[in-house]
Amino acid sequence: MASNDLSKFDHINPKVLIRPGSPAIYKLIPSINTIGNIIRFTFGKQDVSKLNKTILLVGETGTGKSTLINALVNYAMGVKWEDNVWFQIVEDNKKGQAENQCESQTSDVNVYEIFGFEGKTLPYSLTIIDTPGYGDTGGIDHDDIVSQRLLELFRTEGGVHEINAVGLVLKSTVNRLDDRQCYIFNAVLSLFGKNMEDSIVALLTHSNGRQPKNALTALEAAKIQCAKDAKGQPVYFLFENCQTENRDEDPDGLEHANDITMKGMRQFAEFLKKSEPKRLKVTKDVLKERENLKSCIKNLRDRVEFIESQQTEIKEKKEALMKHKKEIESNKDFKIQSTEVYKDKESYEGGRRWYTLWLAKSGTLCCTKCEQNCHDPCSLAWGKILCGSINFSDCCDVCTGKCHVSHHVKESWRYVTKTRTVTETCEEMKKKYEAGKAGQANAESLLDTLQNVMKELQKDKDKWLEEAFQHVVNLEKIALNADSLSVHEHLDFLIQRMEEKGDTGKVQKLKEMKSRVHKGIEAGMRYKGVGGTSK
Repeated sequence: MASNDLSKFDHINPKVLIRPGSPAIYKLIPSINTIGNIIRFTFGKQDVSKLNKTILLVGETGTGKSTLINALVNYAMGVKWEDNVWFQIVEDNKKGQAENQCESQTSDVNVYEIFGFEGKTLPYSLTIIDTPGYGDTGGIDHDDIVSQRLLELFRTEGGVHEINAVGLVLKSTVNRLDDRQCYIFNAVLSLFGKNMEDSIVALLTHSNGRQPKNALTALEAAKIQCAKDAKGQPVYFLFENCQTENRDEDPDGLEHANDITMKGMRQFAEFLKKSEPKRLKVTKDVLKERENLKSCIKNLRDRVEFIESQQTEIKEKKEALMKHKKEIESNKDFKIQSTEVYKDKESYEGGRRWYTLWLAKSGTLCCTKCEQNCHDPCSLAWGKILCGSINFSDCCDVCTGKCHVSHHVKESWRYVTKTRTVTETCEEMKKKYEAGKAGQANAESLLDTLQNVMKELQKDKDKWLEEAFQHVVNLEKIALNADSLSVHEHLDFLIQRMEEKGDTGKVQKLKEMKSRVHKGIEAGMRYKGVGGTSK
């Protein structure tokens, strides 16, 4: 076995030896900063005159994603087998570098940047986005946070604004995608626009170098949308994951494994060289549309609940007016007892302790003018401008008045609908429902007023249902995969309300969309325990 040749890497600093031997393993010490809530690890200094390629990686724990990131880094640095050294920017353990080095922070998306090695093996530098949070034990709400983090990364100045490739990382030995893998891949692919499909490739780890027929069949059977070759098969690249193993024990076998990885790297590098960068405008639109749909539905539920409570209040008052019509006509000060609906603020209960709020930057974005919850929970930066519900004109896309951001706050409380018993005269009722109108109140005029109020409330409800439906339609137009779990869980609510409205055409469209939920989404529902048995 050749001795360690570190001399040509002496200039690479900072680094620290973490294991001597064959190969000697060094840990690179990148600079660490943040993009909003996202941790960015940067090694080397960027030359803005040189080309950069960006890769987004997704895959479940145990597929070798961390090793693949390190392999990409070593390939970019020009590390060869005969050098007998290996560099790590991501620790090959479950604890992870972000937790080791930044225990005071939390991130569901990590960005790794490698600069200063252009011309070694690659004519460009690398930016690698890792999404380690998807599919972990945090549940659907936790995965929604990952989506929000990506939106933040793609929208923030100094963030990522184009992608050259999306790598689906899985073992080459897999013969079917289980519920977890289907859920993870579909969760990420549902974030992208249709323009991204030819940039999505399979990165197959733990390979013996042979054609991974079973893995390719598994991807096709799961209907995972990705780039296809001339034969109509998913585009893939093979890698072996034993670069850190002791070479003294099986030098020939490990060198063969290294050859597999180097071949995969060369082929992947050629793919990256030819791939045109995809601007993320469509992706940002998809992410924002998804956030708007979820926020709109949650907001709609609150508004519908409030309207229906108001309708119950009006119905109760109409019945009281009819019952006491004679008394009201003879006594203008006659009082009627009824239920009144109002908005109140409610603090979060349980589970969200102060340090969790600080770490996740979580809270509810509320419109104080409309008294509505516009984004609940909102786990982006404390700054309201970055919230997915706030558009580029600094106005809200969710609340009734589409109010300016200045009317919004992000706190650890939300608006709730409550009721209380009140006693009021006809004059007081008239003042409430006919603000600013003059004239003596009587039972007949109040009944007419309440009937008109009921009609207006129903118009509002229909209008807001149409608004939510339009978000579904927009997603279908632009998203690579519109039938995601985050959309699916809202379809039943929309279908039920549209059926009550009697809009058969839109009900049919929503039901068709629901029926197209393919195997990956159904698997995701089983995996997450939504609408099925968790496996």
